Amino acid sequence: MTLIPLISTIMTAPEATTAPAAGPTLLPRNSYGSDHGRHPVAALFAIGLPAALVVAVALSPMIVETLPESEPQVWKPITLEKPTPREPQPDTKPQDQPTKTVIAATDSPLPPVSQDPPVGQTDEPYIPPVGTGTGTTVPQVIDPPVQPPKLVLARLDERYASLFQPDYPARAQREGIEGVAVVRVLIGTDGRVKAVELVSTDDPAFFEATKRRALTKWRFKAATRGGVPEESWKEMRVRFEIKAA
Repeated sequence: MTLIPLISTIMTAPEATTAPAAGPTLLPRNSYGSDHGRHPVAALFAIGLPAALVVAVALSPMIVETLPESEPQVWKPITLEKPTPREPQPDTKPQDQPTKTVIAATDSPLPPVSQDPPVGQTDEPYIPPVGTGTGTTVPQVIDPPVQPPKLVLARLDERYASLFQPDYPARAQREGIEGVAVVRVLIGTDGRVKAVELVSTDDPAFFEATKRRALTKWRFKAATRGGVPEESWKEMRVRFEIKAA
């Protein structure tokens, strides 16, 4: 069924049943409202046309394109081969070869050797000294070590020997005290005593008497080093004894 025959059927069926046999009737002007019941075809057409369109659309066959079904795809597993390990390749890099330096020997002429014998040559063979070897090196001459200057110690001047003995202390003489005084004296370059130090004494009076005598009367020959006078210390021993009258 199509849309056009359906509309024609709706429009023609009422007119066939309700059309009068008489001739045409004139309609008065301004009679739209009063003539409403006199035209059922127009009213039916106004109502039925939209409904017919809806029904026609609903009853019209729907064309659906059906695609042929495709065969299902079958997935096949792929097996990967195990890689074969590669064998290590030998190192083909050329090694540095040691370079050899070749020195070409040149034949240089030697200086001519004189056949004339030197002046003063004798037929006797040269005998080197014992212990000097046969080489051409000259033996080194070692100088003897330099001896340090000779030191001569100071000594008592014999010209003043009678002035050596100190005066006997009066108190020790009255009491009959005898003893020894040992002193160290500093002798200057002129032979005079410059200082006196006590080493030991049996009585303090003996040291005082020796000290006064040494500073005023004692004379020495000064010590020398290489013939040059120099100061030096010398230890002296003085004995105090009471002589019988």
